[in-house]
Amino acid sequence: MMPTSHTIGQQRYQFADLRTLLAKASPLRSGDQLAGVAALDARERIAAQMALADLPLRSFLHEAVVPYENDDVTRLILDSHDASAFAPVSHLTVGELRNWLLSSHASSASLSALAPGLTPEMVAAVSKLCRLQDLVLVASKCEVVTRLRNTLGLKNHLATRLQPNHPTDDLQGIAASLLDGLLLGSGDAVIGINPASDNLPQVVRLLHMLDDVIGHYGIPTQSCVLTHVTNTLQAIERGAPVDLVFQSIGGTEATNSSFGITLALLQQAREAALSLQRGALFSDGQRGAHVMYFETGQGSALSANAHHGCDQQTLEARAYAVARHFKPLLVNTVVGFIGPEYLFNGKQIARAGLEDHFCGKLLGLPMGCDVCYTNHAEADGDDMDSLMLMLGAAGCNFIMGVPGSDDIMLNYQSTSFHDALVLRQLLGLRAAPEFEAWQQAMGITTAGNASAPALADRLPAAFAPALQQLGGV
Repeated sequence: MMPTSHTIGQQRYQFADLRTLLAKASPLRSGDQLAGVAALDARERIAAQMALADLPLRSFLHEAVVPYENDDVTRLILDSHDASAFAPVSHLTVGELRNWLLSSHASSASLSALAPGLTPEMVAAVSKLCRLQDLVLVASKCEVVTRLRNTLGLKNHLATRLQPNHPTDDLQGIAASLLDGLLLGSGDAVIGINPASDNLPQVVRLLHMLDDVIGHYGIPTQSCVLTHVTNTLQAIERGAPVDLVFQSIGGTEATNSSFGITLALLQQAREAALSLQRGALFSDGQRGAHVMYFETGQGSALSANAHHGCDQQTLEARAYAVARHFKPLLVNTVVGFIGPEYLFNGKQIARAGLEDHFCGKLLGLPMGCDVCYTNHAEADGDDMDSLMLMLGAAGCNFIMGVPGSDDIMLNYQSTSFHDALVLRQLLGLRAAPEFEAWQQAMGITTAGNASAPALADRLPAAFAPALQQLGGV
């Protein structure tokens, strides 16, 4: 890109390259200030956004924000770009793409067809020009459906990850949280445990425990122990019942190196999980084959000193290119988890969560969001309620279900089982269809009110023995 500029009043603002322009145009957040890449003031930010709006989309195919020769994520982005999918918008500028996305021409079908033609930097750029309502409206048009043991991402559906973490990985404590979540209609996206320890025998025990529960009750969902990908590979070698391979990922090769991963390692893990053939056989004769679960977060590249002078939101979008390559079942932006050094307050967290969801959906990803904050951030439950409601309207594929919204192992605040019920009832959303049918068969919900548990009327008899074992009755 040739140096670009924009004049406001008597002052001319010059931007040397694409990386600088994207960073200066990014809405204010503490991580970019910490990295020294943010606009100096609101006038410079507006000038950068105006210059970015006039930038042709084709420019992103000719200039990389992280050098091609030094970064395998850049090579993945450019080498896998689908020129034919890009063709319908190839003549547009960034600002014109925003206008098109907001128009009636941008339908669910056209956005799905366009996704392989968009690069992460393109969608990051257009997100910087959007108001919150724009981010919600455009994302709501995107439908990204994935399958393993059930069907996720359908329009007017909202799934949850049941997250029964325990600070000592105590199986009885995990089981209590797990049962609580199931009785409140949570767990269709995945039943996923963050282990307190990456000790491999303990990881295998947790995998077997989850598999036993899912098998015993015939739950149409999948399990995951969120350990490092190398542990999951070893667990597969030991014959453990692995449904999903989890890994945190970033938007640069150096970030992924800090996580102890490479693209080749992720490919090896995906092939290993596929070889187990644990997906359900659906009515169309196809077996569920989305076996990866990725988590991301704005600020991870900066915290690893692997940001190459880029803004954190652009690098977050680049992480989605990594995820897209491996055809995941779930992608989760853990938006407020890294801390106030990167997203200082509720306003910045909310903006970031909607940006992440917007960018991921435009790139064709099954995006969920951990609507969360750490206790030292300038945020509270009211901020999270606002973000949760906007994500619900935006068609977010899934959110978290944590007992009481307080994760006692990871020590942060997320969303509760009841929060998902509020979204389902308020917005007319439903659980995954197979999971909803199971809930009705178990007596957790009724056919006339599929979004609300029936526990006020009676305890589902099938769960009584489990409650007795836990000392609950």
